[in-house]
Amino acid sequence: MSDEQRNTVWRFAIIFAVIAMGFIAVLGKIVYVQTVERDEWLKVAEKQVPTLKPITATRGNILDCNGHLLASSMPQYYMYMDTRVPALHEKNGQLFHSHIDTLAKDLSVIIGDKSPEEYKSRITRAYRKGEKRLRVCDHRINYLQRRELEQNSLIKKGKYRSGIFFEDQHRRIKPYGILASRTIGSIYGEGGGGNSGLEKRFDKELSGIDGMSSIQRIGGRNESVTIEEAKDGMDVVTTIDANLQDIVENALLAKTAERNAKWGCCILMETQTGYIRAIANLDRDQEGQYYEAQNHAVQRVEPGSTFKTIALVAALDDGKIKIGDTVSVSRHPWQYFTVKHTDAHPMDTLLTVRSALAVSSNIALAKLITRSYEGSAKKFVRRIEKMGLTDSVYCEIPGADKVRIDVPRDTVTLSKMSYGYSVEMSPMQILMFYNAIANNGRMMRPMLVTAIQQNGEVEKLFKPEVVKSSICSKKTIEDIKGALHDVVWDDHLGTAAAKPWSRKAQSRLVSIAGKTGTAQLIIPGHGYSGRHHRMTFVGYFPEENPQYTCICMIEDPQYPYDAGMDCGSTVRVIAEKTMAYTGCYVYKEGERVLEKR
Repeated sequence: MSDEQRNTVWRFAIIFAVIAMGFIAVLGKIVYVQTVERDEWLKVAEKQVPTLKPITATRGNILDCNGHLLASSMPQYYMYMDTRVPALHEKNGQLFHSHIDTLAKDLSVIIGDKSPEEYKSRITRAYRKGEKRLRVCDHRINYLQRRELEQNSLIKKGKYRSGIFFEDQHRRIKPYGILASRTIGSIYGEGGGGNSGLEKRFDKELSGIDGMSSIQRIGGRNESVTIEEAKDGMDVVTTIDANLQDIVENALLAKTAERNAKWGCCILMETQTGYIRAIANLDRDQEGQYYEAQNHAVQRVEPGSTFKTIALVAALDDGKIKIGDTVSVSRHPWQYFTVKHTDAHPMDTLLTVRSALAVSSNIALAKLITRSYEGSAKKFVRRIEKMGLTDSVYCEIPGADKVRIDVPRDTVTLSKMSYGYSVEMSPMQILMFYNAIANNGRMMRPMLVTAIQQNGEVEKLFKPEVVKSSICSKKTIEDIKGALHDVVWDDHLGTAAAKPWSRKAQSRLVSIAGKTGTAQLIIPGHGYSGRHHRMTFVGYFPEENPQYTCICMIEDPQYPYDAGMDCGSTVRVIAEKTMAYTGCYVYKEGERVLEKR
């Protein structure tokens, strides 16, 4: 082997040895790190893992039919200051000291909870201590206040020089206060899901989808980096008209307060569509003030005499009776087996079926229904079911009760059912039936929501829904409409007609037809009370071409009580102002003037 070849072999051998030694050193280092330094490096790795933080989606709005906000998540902000930022300490804190006076003054003027001296003292004290997260003001500020503060000369320099930054918090507000508050509902806390009402029913649509960010170390500071943007919640468009809601709620409040009632409920429905234009629920607190506490509109109660219309529709449509048939009534109770039936307006006379409904005679209805269905009570209940009243009608309000109309075990129970006892319906269900009468037999589902939309674009549309195309024959509808007319306009018999002391439901401005209802309340441990009642009036207007149907129910008004005077007069006020608002008439307060436009 030549010298040149030997030199080449040695060079390769040296290079190989160096590479081998390097490889061995790397393996040794790996073993050392995995054994001796393992725990130390794991701790370092943990510090480098980005911290994930959810980005809360903004909850969608609830709107009335005109686009007015009924519930909204309004942005509010906490204002913080990191007094440790280097820029504030450069040149002996020149930046801080030259701007603290103007900052304190702007905070005092814009927020208004402290004097400039108090703000200056608070911030300066934190600056000397080197506080990392000083809450500049104790409470949240709104968007306009933030925009004004951002014009301050120090804050304009940005958070890396001023140390000032804002954290947003969304607060759920109801711009119209208690108007339809219980129906709109509430949420858990300020960032939770729906707790009641429409907030609960449409919680998924309103909530949106949360995004995700991570807290990472960038440039020596912890920064929030967005990984996935949040998708804000959709808006729910309701059938409620805020202006009509105001009319209904004020009328109900005036009457419940005047009568010192336990609670009151009032619903206004658009006849042809079933849209609920207003819904008010008022409960009396211990101080005698009224507020929205429970949704009585969907809680079932004994309907009292408003059920008489339902019973007569069944008997008339089954051909058991005719509207001109007569029945005798007396000032004395009518004994039917073990039960005595009495009238609120006792008289010795012969009533037609039509006038029996107008005067709301318990004795007449008990006689008519027992004669028609004695021994076949099941047929009576089945006929009512065919009207659609006991169908599982969908309602947007969570927890809405279903109708309870059971087949009576005996004819005594049947006789009490004829005038609204031993059955239970919610005000909403009673309204749905009378709206069908106004709508010539066409029963519409009560609706509270018309659309779900995102950024103004409709995602889902809800159209008016027919429960029953016809609840009974046209002849029966005509007969019943005549009887409901007499309830308001027969000055001799009508329970809601004008009397010397009250106009009740009889308006000089708009024609109303409907039915009164009075039900004794059950006092625990004592049974039915003769001094505690639930008053109701349900009717439609204008009678010649119904546009709206309205129910007013008042629980336990002070004595003396009268359904026509208490509830009928409330519906009358609502009818007059509703017709004026909707542009059909011009209504001049106090002048009793109603002109067609």
